Amino acid sequence: MARQLDFYFDCSSPWTYLAFHAVQPLAAELGADIAWKPILVGGVFNTVNRTVYDSRANPNPLKQAYMLKDLAAWANLYGLRIVFPPEVFPVNSVKCMRGAFVALDEGKLVPYATAAFEAYWGDNRDIAREEVLADIASRAGLERPRFFAAIETDACRARLRANTDELMARGGFGSPTMFVGPAMFFGNDRLPLVRAALEAA
Repeated sequence: MARQLDFYFDCSSPWTYLAFHAVQPLAAELGADIAWKPILVGGVFNTVNRTVYDSRANPNPLKQAYMLKDLAAWANLYGLRIVFPPEVFPVNSVKCMRGAFVALDEGKLVPYATAAFEAYWGDNRDIAREEVLADIASRAGLERPRFFAAIETDACRARLRANTDELMARGGFGSPTMFVGPAMFFGNDRLPLVRAALEAA
């Protein structure tokens, strides 16, 4: 039986951009299946992790400087381009993340999320804007009219809400959050622990 990794994510998170890139070769190496779980991280913050907003409003300058250096170092390690902060930050990612379900149903989640991450974190584009979402959908091979119709349906809204609620019910408080069985791992820098858990599974 194949090992499984549950990957809860929102494309509006820079650390998730990094982890999304790095988790795929790790899973492939270990023969693990990734269950992609789009969420709305703002909903998580509003419900169980409001301290995020306090730290944004009153950042610790030493911690902020270190975070910028850390993000740049991880991106360099992975060979990624990252702009932080982008011009629009935080961004309203709700329609983008609903669109992830359209891609998931068509077997195009990875190219869709890759295009969304690169548009926002690599190219400094606002993923809340319709023309940017249209380009992301096109890059993933999704038909524009169907994509925009689907992301406005109650079913798509419900799926995003359900995944977000599911993450919080499992103890999650942000993105990216990964599970190997019941074991939870939060953040790009926990990937060595994810590897260990998958190897032991």
